[in-house]
Amino acid sequence: MNTPAPAPQAAALSSSAATSASVWRTQLGTFLGLAAVLVGMVVLFSWMSEYFWSRETFVTIANEIPALAVMAVGMTFVLIIAGIDLSVGSVMALSAATSAAAILQWKWSVPAAAALALATGLICGTVTGAVSVAWRLPSFIVSLGMLEAVRGGAYVVTDSRTQYVGDAISWLSAPVAGGVSVAFVLALVLVVVAQLVLSRTVFGRCLVGIGTNEEAMRLAGVDPRPIRIAVFALTGLLAGLAGLMQSARLEAADPNAGTGMELQVIAAVVIGGTSLMGGRGSVITTAFGVLIIAVLEAGLAQIGASEPSKRIITGCVIVAAVIVDTVRQRRAAV
Repeated sequence: MNTPAPAPQAAALSSSAATSASVWRTQLGTFLGLAAVLVGMVVLFSWMSEYFWSRETFVTIANEIPALAVMAVGMTFVLIIAGIDLSVGSVMALSAATSAAAILQWKWSVPAAAALALATGLICGTVTGAVSVAWRLPSFIVSLGMLEAVRGGAYVVTDSRTQYVGDAISWLSAPVAGGVSVAFVLALVLVVVAQLVLSRTVFGRCLVGIGTNEEAMRLAGVDPRPIRIAVFALTGLLAGLAGLMQSARLEAADPNAGTGMELQVIAAVVIGGTSLMGGRGSVITTAFGVLIIAVLEAGLAQIGASEPSKRIITGCVIVAAVIVDTVRQRRAAV
């Protein structure tokens, strides 16, 4: 004969099931909404420009987004823990600059130069995280300082001139199946792996817990400090990888590369539904945010929109995404 569960335990189980169902419905709604927006944009630009709906357009978009996509993966993790990193564009430029200097000036091998670029990004991210955690400073302020310092470092390394590396790392931009580049395939793999880490591992659950209630995580015996540092270090590492991807596509390292790109990265993550307040996010929906930004830019370019018009429209899209995120949070709190 089955013994009925105690009332408190039954209530807890019922509450847990309801919460899980609510989260699943929210994620599904976000996914479907982003997919609808993306399809709508493709239809709109295909109607406005006879050249948009073509294999060349979509291959070009795919080959231009890897750097943005990999940095957006790191930024998703940062925003989930209720942080922010404004230095990713500058870190990308410095990483590309150090790899170019290693190849052209110091005559390093390509693998060694690539490792240096990744190490540069890793160090920059670790410093940002460590300073923020050690002195309990807002990551916004620390990363803003790193943005300027690292950009200055990129100018010093390149002597304020574009360094042309040629085809030294061209294999990253080489086309594979369907004309898409190796960098695109690598970015796609990173998105999938990062989503699995976020949703299926203890580390991922700790990120969500820290972003939701850091004090509760501390009382539960989890020290948030090394996790925070690790997240910023990972973001720096991915910015270093983005620097290599950018250099491979342009065959050069430009000290001005990535200027303002941190805003694009944050926009893509927020459009993808990750909360600016922390505790909620998805790498898969972030990838949709990256695609929306890329399709918007490509579409506006093809219909002949002026540069000021493109910036105004893109800015309005970002503000609209933040408003939608705010409304969604308020409804969830009711």
